[in-house]
Amino acid sequence: MRCFLRKPKPPISLLALVLFCSKISKEMETKPEKEKSPASLRWGVLRRALISSSKSSSECSHQIGVKKITRKTVRGFNLVPCRPVYDHSSEDFCSSLKSQNLAGPKDVCVCYELPVIKAPKLTMVQRREDCVDLDDFAASSKYNIDTTGLVCPWPSEDVLAYFCIKHSDIFRSKRVLELGSGYGLAGLAIAASTDANEVMISDGNPQVVDYIQRNINFNVGIFGNSKVNSMLLHWNQNQATDFLNSFDIIVASDCTFFKEFHESLAHTVKSLLKYSETSEAIFFSPKRGDSLFKFLDVIADFGLQFELVENYDDVVWNLHQKFLHGNDSSWPNYTKDHSYPFLVRITFSKQ
Repeated sequence: MRCFLRKPKPPISLLALVLFCSKISKEMETKPEKEKSPASLRWGVLRRALISSSKSSSECSHQIGVKKITRKTVRGFNLVPCRPVYDHSSEDFCSSLKSQNLAGPKDVCVCYELPVIKAPKLTMVQRREDCVDLDDFAASSKYNIDTTGLVCPWPSEDVLAYFCIKHSDIFRSKRVLELGSGYGLAGLAIAASTDANEVMISDGNPQVVDYIQRNINFNVGIFGNSKVNSMLLHWNQNQATDFLNSFDIIVASDCTFFKEFHESLAHTVKSLLKYSETSEAIFFSPKRGDSLFKFLDVIADFGLQFELVENYDDVVWNLHQKFLHGNDSSWPNYTKDHSYPFLVRITFSKQ
C-alpha cells in the first residue's frame, strides 16, 4: 500500500513566533482602524492567544475585529438549527457533565434539532470558539495536522448533515465513515436519523477525536440499532487493514482546502471505500480558489470518477442566493468561493 508522508518541518520556537506576531501587531497598531488589513488582525489575534495561553492554559484568547478577519458565521446556513444549553452560569448542568467527564471549563454544550419528523435532539460538547491553548499548537506540530476541526463546526458540515438527513434512504443498512469530521455533527446526525448499520466518525487530530467520543457517549441512547464509533485517522498514514475497502459510503465536508493533503485524502478514499457499484464518497467543499478543482484532478489520477454538482438542493441554493446578494445580513462576509459548498460524488470508475 502506498503511503504519502510529508517531510517533517523543523519546529518553530514559541518565543520566535510570539516575537514575530508582536512585530506585526505593533506595526498594525500604528495604522488607523480602517487601514488595518485582515491578515494583520489575524496575527494580532494569534499573538494575544499565545501570550494569554502561556500565562494560563485555562484562559481564553481575546477576539479582535472578528467580523473583519473571518468568514465564519455564528448561524451559517442554519439547516440544522442549534442553541447553547450549557455555560458556566448553569452550575447543575456543569456538574452533571463534569461528573461524566464530558465537559471542561473551555467547553460549551450545544443542542441540535435535526430537521426530520420525530427526530431526537442531538446534544454535543464543543470547544468554546474564543478559546486557544498552547496544547492545540503542540498537537498540530506533533501529528502534522491542522486545528480547524477544533475551532468550530464549519458551515459545510451543516450542509452535509442536512443533505444526509434529507437523503436518509441511501444509508439504510450501510457502513458509513465520516472523514475529517470535527465534532462529528454529520456522522452523529446519520446515526440518529437513518438506519445505517454502522457509523465510524474520524478525524486526524487526537484532541478532536476525544470530543467525538464524548459526543457519542453523551448521545448513545438515540442511535437505535446503529453502531457508532470514533477513530483517529490520519490520511498521511497507512490505513488499518481491518477497514480496507469496507465502507459503503464515505462522507466529508470542507476537507479539500489543504492541497498538500490531496493525494493522501484521495488515497484514503480509494483504500477505504468498498469496491461496489453502489458505494460512493459524498463530499461538500467550497471552491476556495483552485483547491477543489486541484483535488478533483487528483481524484481522476487515482482512477476514480466524480460528479460535481453546484445546485443540488433548492433550500440550500436559495439561502446561497440570499447571502450572495446581501438579502440576508446574518453572514456579512459571505463569498461564493469560500462559503458555498459544492457537492462532489466520488465512485469507482466503471469498467
